[in-house]
Amino acid sequence: MKFVDNRTIRLEKIPNELDKFVFDFIKILAKYADYVIISGYVAILLGRSRATEDIDVFIRETDRNRIVSLYEELKKKGYWCLNAESPDEIFNYLNEGLAVRFALKGQTIPNFEIKFAKKMLDKESFSDAISAITKLGEVKISSLERQVAFKRYYLKSDKDLEDASHIEKVFKDVIDINRIKEYKKMLENEMAKTRKGQ
Repeated sequence: MKFVDNRTIRLEKIPNELDKFVFDFIKILAKYADYVIISGYVAILLGRSRATEDIDVFIRETDRNRIVSLYEELKKKGYWCLNAESPDEIFNYLNEGLAVRFALKGQTIPNFEIKFAKKMLDKESFSDAISAITKLGEVKISSLERQVAFKRYYLKSDKDLEDASHIEKVFKDVIDINRIKEYKKMLENEMAKTRKGQ
């Protein structure tokens, strides 16, 4: 794998079933919403060998009509929503800052967990997203530095810390340590605000 430029990475990995599931879904999603894949699947796409039950995605806030159209195409292509029964319910969940989950009919995992990017830090995921080009096509993923910071300083589970270490190790020659520190500071400020609001 190598960077073509500072916003594009080319991956030579042989796609597996999870990758096919992700790319098939994203081709539909991208027609209706701007998106960025975040969290665990990013590390998996970048070569980390582990399983995951869900693929986390932020989408930019959009209108009800686009969500209805997305839902109708997903339904037609063999997907179902695990936690909502109608497009209106899906739109309401997203508007309330809740996630909706989609999987192939008859299955619950793997599934896509989709949320509107409502918080400032979530919205900023779009500004520094990078494109990953693979044999299956292209997807937008969160920046390496953002991934490392969120996993190391916010999520902090063993699995997340291992994901962060994997990304740092594989991209040690290109990762921007100062940018990770900036994200760490932003996260600490956000967590402090949340604690004050409780």
